[in-house]
Amino acid sequence: MMTAIAIDDEPIALDIVKNLATKVPFIELSAVFTNAFEALNYIQQHKVDLLFLDIKMPDINGIDFLHSLPNPPMVIFTTAYSEHAVKSFELDAIDYLLKPFSLARFLKACNKAHELFHLRNRSETETESAYIFVKDGYEQVKVQLADILFIEAAGNYTRIHLTNDTLLSTRVSISDMQAMLPARKFIRIHRTYIIATDKISRFDKVQVCVGAHVVPIGAKYADVLEQLGSSQ
Repeated sequence: MMTAIAIDDEPIALDIVKNLATKVPFIELSAVFTNAFEALNYIQQHKVDLLFLDIKMPDINGIDFLHSLPNPPMVIFTTAYSEHAVKSFELDAIDYLLKPFSLARFLKACNKAHELFHLRNRSETETESAYIFVKDGYEQVKVQLADILFIEAAGNYTRIHLTNDTLLSTRVSISDMQAMLPARKFIRIHRTYIIATDKISRFDKVQVCVGAHVVPIGAKYADVLEQLGSSQ
């Protein structure tokens, strides 16, 4: 069961989410808020797995609100405006629902969240496992951690570069892939790249060589050099 909350400055919109959520058996909508700051206080005190979040709100917009959370839950944006769709997926949003949305569309978004919820929970119990399962098309494919060279964000997909192959995992963000992997073996060096530390052949201040590949180090990840040095 996933615990969810909803934030929208329109009470009618919240009533719609509440009604639809009652029809989804794996979601418990524990609270709704018209005030984003009251919701923030709730999130700080309770475990929240999923957030239904409006974007156009009077005091703070949904995107800025999400940015303010140090460890945000999964989020499904619910809005009457389409212009923020690209930005929402850059923030690893599960989905972007345009009002008015149907039960079928709402359920589709919730199913995406449920799939990721199970993926994350499974990865927490298998942190020291020698493998992970990733979705490749319609299949769950077993990937040996020892075979991974690096992982690359590719739009709405994640490309996993292996020693002898490449997999394209559907609808798994780079952040979620990072959460699936043991931190002592994999490190994020760029907004779009995670590398296997034992596959590093050399590195400098701006790039890392992994096998025959050269992977850039992002400016925001400059301090990763210390971690790379200590991991060798």
